Amino acid sequence: MDSIGAQLREVRNRWGLTLREVEERSSVLAQQRGNPAYRITASWLNRIERENRKLSGTTLIVLAHIYGLSTSQILSLCPEGNETPSQLEHISRPNSPHLLQDPLEQHARLWLSDQFVIGKPPERTMLLPSDQTAMPVHHRHGVVGRHDGFMEPMILPGAIVLIDTQKRVIASRRDWVNEFNRPIYFLFTRVGYFCGFCDLDDEAEWLTLVPHMLSFETNKRWRYKKEVEVIGTVAGVFTRRAAQTINMGQGQQTSSARIASTG
Repeated sequence: MDSIGAQLREVRNRWGLTLREVEERSSVLAQQRGNPAYRITASWLNRIERENRKLSGTTLIVLAHIYGLSTSQILSLCPEGNETPSQLEHISRPNSPHLLQDPLEQHARLWLSDQFVIGKPPERTMLLPSDQTAMPVHHRHGVVGRHDGFMEPMILPGAIVLIDTQKRVIASRRDWVNEFNRPIYFLFTRVGYFCGFCDLDDEAEWLTLVPHMLSFETNKRWRYKKEVEVIGTVAGVFTRRAAQTINMGQGQQTSSARIASTG
């Protein structure tokens, strides 16, 4: 793809304009709008076209006006970068609820596949394959299985969790205040994956998987780093808004999912 300077030169030539004529038209626009920044000198435009210099937003607006280009046309002149989605995490974020549309929808799809949003939840908790083109290398996705109720009702079975694999150290009791800011861990054991709170004994020999206080699961314990591996800390949670049945001893209770995130 040609540089933006070369493409601008091509557009100018199609219009049959000289560098000096573009300068004159920009000067008229600057006078009409009362903004001297709208004036583009012939020498500066020549350097833009030949040296592929960076353009300010004001310069692009003026050239789009002079060349009769729409917003989409002027943006199409900008070369596509080589950045991966993980390098584009600074994408604009609204301060109020929004329906996801381009480009926010495209960005969201890189992090959350529709397959796991509308598909049937797996029986067992599972770690999804790594996709380094869509996420930073230290983040992974996991799905909480229907038989993993350790974090109910905070995290319901079928939830998709974002795992930060750089944070594997088990926090001590003084590092958190309540269950809402207590770290949640994603574990791998000989019998499969689990998601929940964790405690580590003083000698760092035994790791205990601690269920949520409202869960009907009981503690599980493994030899730390011998029988259990800490994949990472849960950094975010997507819970589907669908009716689910939670075991309540002799009875049952119907619950609905929610969207939540953890720090």
